[in-house]
Amino acid sequence: MLAIFRVFLLGVFVILASIAGIIFCLLRPFHRNNVYWLGQMFGRAAVIIGCKVIIRSNDKAYAARPAVFIANHQNSYDIFTLCRSVLPNTVTIGKKSLKWIPFFGQIYWLGGNILIDRENRRAAMATLKKSRDVLLKRQVSVWMFPEGTRSYGRGLLPFKRGAFQLAAAAKVPVVPVVMSSTDGIKLNRWDNGHIIIELMDPVELTDAQQKNIKIACQDFHALMLAKLNQLDDEVKALNQPQDK
Repeated sequence: MLAIFRVFLLGVFVILASIAGIIFCLLRPFHRNNVYWLGQMFGRAAVIIGCKVIIRSNDKAYAARPAVFIANHQNSYDIFTLCRSVLPNTVTIGKKSLKWIPFFGQIYWLGGNILIDRENRRAAMATLKKSRDVLLKRQVSVWMFPEGTRSYGRGLLPFKRGAFQLAAAAKVPVVPVVMSSTDGIKLNRWDNGHIIIELMDPVELTDAQQKNIKIACQDFHALMLAKLNQLDDEVKALNQPQDK
């Protein structure tokens, strides 16, 4: 019964937030802060799914912008949790097909995000150049999911090269963003406990990482996996029943 009620509330929330988001973006289409404000709005739904989200901001990450932000991508709940950690003056890179999703797609496009064609290598390379130009000319950061797909609780999937190629091409730092595992969320459970999202220190790519992007993929994967394990341990401790 609780799960049905939550699904209903989430449905109403998404519809109302989407309508508000479309109106907001129509008034200021492709504005550099649209994604930030949309993330703040959709992130409010975490309470509906019974989660307490802790966001650990980072002054160094703020100061490093523009940068390439890389985050772990877990499931559909990310829009209600992870999105709230997006910083001002940030856009994301997503699949071109996203813009055809009713409501969400139109918001995503009007929000100023960068759409890519993953099936076309030549178009993808053109998008890399476009992303670099957007980052440098508009002085906005770019948010990417280096796994390329959702992990669905399978830890941290291998990283693809795109985020690190962009950071190398634009000569900007990479800021890892790690969210504790959310695969345990159950809509029929009243309290789904804590979620911790941490913005880590910005990291400049070394000469070796720029020359061999595969090394960057491996190094950042190891860095973020260690942080993910640390956050999961913290969340486990936070969610332990407190002695009365």
